[in-house]
Amino acid sequence: MTARASQRDPVRDAMSAGGVVYRRSDDRIEVVLVARPSQQLWALPKGTPEPGESVEATAIREVGEETGLEVRVEREIGSIHYWYAVPEERVRVRKVVHHFLMTATGGDVGRHDHEYDVVEWMDIQEAMARMSYQNERSIVERAEALIRERSA
Repeated sequence: MTARASQRDPVRDAMSAGGVVYRRSDDRIEVVLVARPSQQLWALPKGTPEPGESVEATAIREVGEETGLEVRVEREIGSIHYWYAVPEERVRVRKVVHHFLMTATGGDVGRHDHEYDVVEWMDIQEAMARMSYQNERSIVERAEALIRERSA
């Protein structure tokens, strides 16, 4: 918290949804990350719902917009929770991000929107090494376990 945001400030809830898009080639698993390399940001695609939109529909739409891929949800992976402050509004935000395991059914990462500079398929281990946030890395670790469990 900064000096302008404190524990006494009001709390606002926020929600996002996204996913881990994967593909398999023999024993190799690749996933898609979105990035702003100039900010050293490598992350999972996600975003906020439109009015009346379900969590799953939000994930499908946001992942599609941010990656350029058409995706299908296989199953839920889990959620991460965190807090952040918006000092200029003197509010604290309690955020939950729901993640789904997804496969691409079409599209092309070259067609991603302007929100990120880079959208890239990469080996799942390389992705986890590059990712900026430990809580998202944990989601990818869970995704890998689910993918490997499915093929066992």
